[in-house]
Formats: sequence, C-alpha cells, structure tokens
Amino acid sequence: MGKTDMSKITLNRVGALPRIFPDPSKYLFVTGLAGPARDAAALTNDGANMFTMAGCMGAAVSTGLGMALGAPEREVVVIAGDGEMMMNIGSLVTVASEAPRNLTLVCIDNGGHGETGGQDGHTSKRTSLATMAEGAGIERVLMVTNEAGLKDAAKFVKAGDGPRFLWLRVLAGEPTKFKRNMNPQECRVRFRSAYLGR
Repeated sequence: MGKTDMSKITLNRVGALPRIFPDPSKYLFVTGLAGPARDAAALTNDGANMFTMAGCMGAAVSTGLGMALGAPEREVVVIAGDGEMMMNIGSLVTVASEAPRNLTLVCIDNGGHGETGGQDGHTSKRTSLATMAEGAGIERVLMVTNEAGLKDAAKFVKAGDGPRFLWLRVLAGEPTKFKRNMNPQECRVRFRSAYLGR
C-alpha cells in the first residue's frame, strides 16, 4: 500500500469504532492518548475492559502486545493515533515476530497532531503506515478511507488470525465528545479485574 491521496479520505472518526466493534464487551482495549482514548471511551462507555496509556505516548502497541501474549484466550485491540504509532514504530516489528493471533492494531489517522497545535503529520505527506506495517512483517493489513469501508473493517477484525493492522484514514476534526475517568489508580484496578475475567 502506497501513499494515500488525501482528497479521497471522507471518513468521519466519530461513530467509526462502533461500526467496527458492535459488541465491545468481547474485547480488551488498550488505547493511546487524547483523541483515540476518547473515541475508545465512548465505544466502551468508559468500561472496565479499556486501559488508556495516559502520559505514556508510544507505549500502547507494546502494552497491547504484552496483554495479548499474556492472555491468549482474550481478543486484544490497541487503538492509537498516527502520532502515537510513529512514536514507537519499531513495536510493529516485535508484533510481527511474536505474531499473537489475538491482537488487532487500529490506527486512527487524521494526518495531524491535534494535541500540540494541529501541525501536519507525516502521514499527510508521504508516509504510509500500512506499508510500514507490511514491511515489519504484519501480513494482515487493511486501509479504510470512507464509510463504506467500515463494513470491510468489521469483517477484517473478526476473520482469520492476527496480528492485524487496521489503518483508519479519517478527516481532520474533533474526536468523539466523551469525558472519561482520568483517575489512573481506579482505571488500573478496574481493568485488572476485566483482564482476569472477574
């Protein structure tokens, strides 16, 4: 997969995740920072099955990999932004090498850095995260740029074994309006219970 024509991206991030994961209770979610964390919190209603890497930019994929390896009977989904993904792009190599069948990586890519002033990101120019994932050795990669592609995305996250990389190219704009629990201690305790299946 090569460079994307930005003019062909028509997907609104708001409402995209529920179309892909209509029953979020079946998954353990690990999120990156900011917008993707809000999108995921709205998806799960800030559920106990979601853990957010607040203050740890770049750690979501590595943490999700560890969870997938530690709980092979559970489906683990990492939801991160393009900035988060670029911060630790080498983690894709480890994901491919370990090849956990129960891991899905979802990158919500708006081509910009909303938390630091809206600067253009690398993926708005020449960088293809799909090509990087494939080059790392992840065999199952899908890029979605419009609403029609969400049907394919929903099938993609269920069919066959992981690891899989879903690249959601979305329009610039605000993430889902949702205020999640920002108390890290409470979130850690409740997620531990969900992880252990309690």
